[in-house]
Amino acid sequence: MPEQYAHKLFDVFQRLHRALANEVFHVRDGAGALDSLYRRGQFAGRPNGQPALLLLDLKMPKVDGMEVLRRMKGDPALRMIPVVVMTSSREEQDLFNSYQLGVNAFVVKPVQFHDFVEAVKQVGGFWAVINEPPPGSVPRGVPGRS
Repeated sequence: MPEQYAHKLFDVFQRLHRALANEVFHVRDGAGALDSLYRRGQFAGRPNGQPALLLLDLKMPKVDGMEVLRRMKGDPALRMIPVVVMTSSREEQDLFNSYQLGVNAFVVKPVQFHDFVEAVKQVGGFWAVINEPPPGSVPRGVPGRS
């Protein structure tokens, strides 16, 4: 995603957070994703429990998304976190490898930013409101839910 859209996307995540009572963490690369998952570095103070969902790009600097996925699914403490890959890749091998490693969904990012924002809202809404997260996830605070 072009850098000029990063701050706009973060604003979208913040609005989803307010609407759905979910805490949203945004990272710039795969190393940051792993730090967040393992509660280290700047994320050492992250609340206990695992995320209810991870939106994962495959094309990230430092550590690519496929490696983040491999580490997550190889770790008993992280393997049940639902993962939705949101990527620009249309490579069949990326699709195959992602599902082979256990992703819950694979979404090709729309080209237009507005369409991308709508896709994020739809994916986030499903996983935050309709889906029941795995045991041990951070409580959502959605009315009627723990």
